[in-house]
This record gives sequence, structure tokens and C-alpha cells, in this order.
Amino acid sequence: MTQAQTPPNAETGAPAAQDENQLIAERREKLKALREAQKQGKGVAFPNDFKPANKATDLSQQWGESSKEALEAAPVQVSVAGRMMLKRVMGKASFATLQDASGRIQVYVSKDAVGEDVYAAFKHWDLGDILGVEGTLMRTRTGELTIQASQIRLLTKNLRPLPDKFHGIADQEIKYRQRYVDLITDEAARQRFVTRSKSLSAIRDFMVSHGFLEVETPMLHPIPGGANAKPFKTHHNALDQEMFLRIAPELYLKRLLVGGFDRVFEINRNFRNEGISVRHNPEFTMMEFYAAYWNYQDLMDFNEKLIRHVVRRLRGDEPLTYQGRPVDVMSPFERLTIREAIVKYTEAGDGVDDAAWLQAKLKKLGLSEEKHQLSSRSLPALQVLYFEEKVEDKLWNPTFIMDHPTEISPLARANDAHPEVTERFELYITGREFGNAFSELNDAEDQAARFQAQASAKDGGDEEAMYYDADYIRALEYGMPPAGGCGIGIDRLMMLLTDSPSIRDVILFPALRREA
Repeated sequence: MTQAQTPPNAETGAPAAQDENQLIAERREKLKALREAQKQGKGVAFPNDFKPANKATDLSQQWGESSKEALEAAPVQVSVAGRMMLKRVMGKASFATLQDASGRIQVYVSKDAVGEDVYAAFKHWDLGDILGVEGTLMRTRTGELTIQASQIRLLTKNLRPLPDKFHGIADQEIKYRQRYVDLITDEAARQRFVTRSKSLSAIRDFMVSHGFLEVETPMLHPIPGGANAKPFKTHHNALDQEMFLRIAPELYLKRLLVGGFDRVFEINRNFRNEGISVRHNPEFTMMEFYAAYWNYQDLMDFNEKLIRHVVRRLRGDEPLTYQGRPVDVMSPFERLTIREAIVKYTEAGDGVDDAAWLQAKLKKLGLSEEKHQLSSRSLPALQVLYFEEKVEDKLWNPTFIMDHPTEISPLARANDAHPEVTERFELYITGREFGNAFSELNDAEDQAARFQAQASAKDGGDEEAMYYDADYIRALEYGMPPAGGCGIGIDRLMMLLTDSPSIRDVILFPALRREA
């Protein structure tokens, strides 16, 4: 049975398991024959001496408008390498479609041009094989730009059949688990990660153009800090000490402000030993940046400019949409306090300022006293919980939510006029948090007291409370200038920019349960 005749599996779009095993066995026999030929001095099973001079898409862009007559009058010599995705064998001449990193191009293979032995071998090569082709450009009768092969070589033998060409991989988990196959068979998947790369380049360009220095800080921390989160623990054998994968780079980046760098940023991985969902992956990418002599108002202005810059770089004037709904990033971002957002998006009315009313409502929403300690929370903290339950998912267009309670913002500067809240905001788009920022706390004694309160909470059983970081306090005692800092979730931003419903769609290799 040939690959084209093999019925696909209904779940994956791949050939049925029994037939797939048969195809793999047949391909292994072909590879065995190549190895035997190599022993006899007839070729190399996995050659590494072919150097393609051209990319498929570049050829289409440069010569796509050239007529058949022009290509015949002035032959264009080219060489490409790629995976064979389609093949049509027709007597003494055949067609194949090669796919390289840039796209696809058709190849015309004739016995007269490549020789009888090579042509005979080509007829037995399989979809998924990686080929090298040299030849000249031509146009077929249907007008398709094509390489007329003068030489064609098998560079890598494919042993596993690709999914059905019309359906690709239907099982979403297999797309995540076998991303290499997803990228081979799904052009949209490849473009999603090209967009991610271009977006990161646009972000870096914007940051550098505004005087920020890109830096790298440790991924292994002796003390986890910079966020309220449960860390991953490990052990360093040589030092014989417990270490933690970082949950945020914040405290190290602010040490650099103490050291005299005015503007720094880092784009790198954070790790949090928490749940997995369409919005969360335990290993994720963040950008954090810090600027001396800025406050949270400056950070809001800067965030608007940054996001518009990236959207314009990627999409030009094309409107931004997400899951079928427009997202307006070009108008000024709305700015609301937590209280104002509750009043605007719910029917709380005067209840927004009534702790007992909020406690009762939160209990009805399923929040328990045992887990959330509702009776001991301040009014601002209760407002935050109510906001998260009732308002968050309603914030579709970009909105800055400001003035978070001091008790849950241990690294943020308190508001001078209202010390129960901080100069902090979170940025929401499409009902999701995209960023967290605040005017930085640079009072060493205040910071020490807040760390102590966090340490007490941890001793009381709060696994996400912060540790006491004595070295960071020592750094603040040398003096950190007034500053503002911000963290942006890169993966969530990529979800928006690529119209992806799950964070797994924009992470090349997302965290998954081990295969059984």
C-alpha cells in the first residue's frame, strides 16, 4: 500500500498505526540500502556537502513576474534544498514540491536531464525526504514558476510518514507535543513563530531607541523574589545549597539602578510552580524594564507607545482583531482605579465601599474564608478580589487599572496622599492581564518592614509570600534613585498579535504532562 492510499487516522490526520508501522519499516529498508551503497563507495547516506544558494520565496519574489520567454532567453541558475511535500510521477518526467524555511517551490524532474539512475531513484523517494536541487528557472504550461532540475540529490531520508497533506494534525495536543511536525505541515504555525520573532525584534529596537540597556540577570536565585508566586526548587551540589528558578528578575534589575544604570531591560524566562491553563505556562517569557526618575504615570505613557509601535511594525494600518472582535490599541488607553472599574462595570453601587457587602458577595461567588481570609482583609484588598471576579474579563480594549492595595504590593511605592494604596497599575487587554508596573519603593526601612510582613505570612502558610532578601535591603541602603518599573507578559502579547486562543499556541514547546 502506498502512502497516498493509506487511510488517515481520524484523530491525528496521520496514517493508521498499523499502516504507519509498515511504511516506517519500508523506509528503514530504503535507508538500509543507502547505507549498503555507501559501504560500496556509491554515495553517502546522509551527505552534508550541498549548499543551497537560494530560498523558495526569494525566487518567487525576484522572478515571479518573468515570462516564460524571458526565462528561456536568459536562463537563471539556482539551487535550493527543502523537504519534499508533494510528488507526481509521470513516466519520463515528474513534478515535486519542495518546502524550505521560506516557503514552497515546484521542481520539474526529467530522466533526460538528471540521468536514468537518478530518476529511477527519485521515483522511490518519499514525501518528507529532504532534497537538494540545482537547475534553471522555467514556467510550466499553467504558468507556475518551477525549477527545471539538472541535478537532484537525496540529503536526508525521512523514516516517518507526514500527516495527511489536506488535514495536517487534527489533535491539538499532538501539535504541541510534536511541534516539529506541526511546523512542517502547518504554514500558519510557522508564521505564528515568525511573528513572535519579529515582535521581539520590534520591542528590542524600541527599548534601545529610548535609551534602555539590555542586560542579563541570574536564572538561579538563592532567594526567590520579585513576585508573589510559588517557585521551583533545586539543589546546587558544589555549593551544597538550595536554589530556586527565578520567578522574576525584578530585584536584580533594581540592584543595577543602585549601581548607576539609569534604564535597563531584560527579556527572558521566568518559572512559577503553579497551574497550567490557556493563559498560564510554568515557564514563560517576560520583559521587565526599569527607568530612574520615572513614576507609574510615565510607565503608562511608555506602555501605550510601546504596544502601538509593535502593532504598527507588524500590521501597518491593518486593524487589530482578536478572536473575531476588534481591539483598539490606537486610541488612548483608559485609566481607572480599581474602585472606578467596579463602579463602571458592575452594579455594586455604594457596596463598593462597604467591606461587609463585599465579603458577602465574594462568598456567594465561591471564595471561602479559609482560603482567602475575607474577614481580615482591608477594604482595598476586598475590592481587588471583587474586581478579579466581576470586572477583569470585561476589559477588552487596553485599560490601566491603578492604585492597588499596599498590603498586596510589597515592592511598590505607597501613594503619598493615600498610603493604603500604591502607585501601581496593571494593564488589561481582551480581559487578560498583560503587564504589572509601579513606582518603585526605594525606602530601605519601609522595604525591610514589608519583607518582614511577607516572611510572617510565609511562616503562616502562604506559599506565595516573598522571602526576606537581606542583600536587596543592603543595596537599597546604598540608595536607589526614584524609579518606575514594569513587567510585560510576552507570551500573552504574542497571543494577541497572532490571534491565538491559547498560550500554548505561541510557545514552541509548552509544558505538557509526560507521555504515558
